Amino acid sequence: MTDTENTTTGPLAPEDITADSAFTLPGFFDALSEGRLLAARCTECDTHMLPPRPACYGCGSRAVTLSEQPRTGEVISYTSVNRPPSAFEHLAPITVAVVELDSSARLTGRVAAPLDDVSIGDRVELRVRDPETVDIDPDFDLSYEEEWPIHVFELM
Repeated sequence: MTDTENTTTGPLAPEDITADSAFTLPGFFDALSEGRLLAARCTECDTHMLPPRPACYGCGSRAVTLSEQPRTGEVISYTSVNRPPSAFEHLAPITVAVVELDSSARLTGRVAAPLDDVSIGDRVELRVRDPETVDIDPDFDLSYEEEWPIHVFELM
């Protein structure tokens, strides 16, 4: 279950899911901070889940695999957030996109570009940043989020 070098079968029992499991948000962000972008894929219906989940939200199956994902993809939808949460106010307006990675998994994230510079079909690459380098006020973090990295897509 923990070998993410290869495709891995997910947990089949609830007790197998711990806080550090890559099938949870803390585990996902731990892997991301180590430079690994992980997604789950349901072996029953082929749904991709990013961040990974211990069970498929498409069909409910626990037959999921975990694998490392490419950091490149293309914008399939985007918008501007003009009134973001308080921790991100100084970054407004924020361009946010849904990106289909080259593996076909999809991930939503901030794009480091003004809205007018982004188009559907643009190629982007995921970058992982320490929250302090993005100047996000740590007082807004929940206790378990303090060490989580920030992911940002950059135009290629």
